Amino acid sequence: MTTAEQQRLATEWTPPPVKSIEETGLNQGFLQDLALKLMYYRGQLTGHDIANLMHLPFYTIVGPSLDFLKREQMCEIKGSGGLGAASYMYTITEKGAARAREQLERTNYTGAAPVPWEDYVAAIKRQRGKKLRVTPRVMRQSLSHLILEKSVFSKIGPAVNSGKSIFLYGPPGNGKTTIAESIGRMVLQNNIYIPYAVEADGQIIKVYDEINHTAVSENGDLSISAVSQRKTDARWIRIKRPVIMVGGELTLDGLELVYDQTNKFYEAPFQMKANGGMFLIDDFGRQQIRPRDLLNRWIVPMEKNIDFLALHTGRKLEVPFEVLIVFSTNLPPRDLVDEAFLRRIRHKIEVSSPSYEGFREIFKRMAKQRHIPYDENAVRYLLQEHYVKPQRKLRANHPRDLIDQMVDIAGYLGEEPRLTKEFLDQAAASYFVEL
Repeated sequence: MTTAEQQRLATEWTPPPVKSIEETGLNQGFLQDLALKLMYYRGQLTGHDIANLMHLPFYTIVGPSLDFLKREQMCEIKGSGGLGAASYMYTITEKGAARAREQLERTNYTGAAPVPWEDYVAAIKRQRGKKLRVTPRVMRQSLSHLILEKSVFSKIGPAVNSGKSIFLYGPPGNGKTTIAESIGRMVLQNNIYIPYAVEADGQIIKVYDEINHTAVSENGDLSISAVSQRKTDARWIRIKRPVIMVGGELTLDGLELVYDQTNKFYEAPFQMKANGGMFLIDDFGRQQIRPRDLLNRWIVPMEKNIDFLALHTGRKLEVPFEVLIVFSTNLPPRDLVDEAFLRRIRHKIEVSSPSYEGFREIFKRMAKQRHIPYDENAVRYLLQEHYVKPQRKLRANHPRDLIDQMVDIAGYLGEEPRLTKEFLDQAAASYFVEL
């Protein structure tokens, strides 16, 4: 199979609809227990409601499970809300409640029915990131909103094309995080499917995260009522390729399966949620753990494209690591890691401070965004008085911040913000602090 065909299949993959209990990869007892827990927590439900909450079709999968529970006197029908078995009103019995409580001791999970671990692994491999071969022209189009020095711009393209790890370093305020996010938007253009949850060794791992994942509508409807109309397995949700960013709050525990002692199921770690997309570790070196310990954790995933996660039962799970990982720091690399560790990171890019010409261009763009007439003489005065004389270093974020300071000052005085010496002096005096 050619590379082009592989990319086409990756773009077109969709989870096929399930038409029988066997095709779910789950046993009938699991599905019955999930239905019981839903009735236990939510009270009386129609068969259609239960099927929607389980994200499974009623007539071929959920209905037979409810028929079994009814025969075993674990639920009963309390009327009908319409025509057909899906409209029957189901309620749990005392016998069913006892079984539900017993199952809740194992796990409180009551979301969409999970998919088997093997199906998740296969799907991630099928949906490997579609690599966009960037060229200088593509780069200029995609990063046109940024003012980058040539030395920085020329390094980003090869790094993006490699699809390997990237290390962005340099002084604060020069746009490392913005560059990383722009890279993500540039190369992660198509959507993927991920499961709401997966099942491994009887344990549930929640994968879909409303905060870090952006759902994409199917057939124009994301509502739960559209589950029965979908032409795909509704246990999967279509999302934009994720760009997940973590900062100083990252710990080693956050890179492992997180077991919820109260609800008795797992939350997928950051890198698993980022599968098929980008994982940005911002402020690298300011985490509560040593940089060396963090990089040690990434050696195998970065080199082998696989990760290993452990269940509390002791079983190790092999997880695809289909992630573009980006480290960003404003600390000197020599203070973080040694040469051996840096060698494992494919591309190192120093995001340097802007030149005077670059600074002027950023200032011009920011002034236009804030609807302030640009004055070259005023910016020349700013550079001479507040950068050259005090020997202050230029930063890419200064134009935006100084203009915002002037807007605040002008608003207080009841005047229109303008690029005058008086406003610039006040803004600089309020913004800069000598350390």
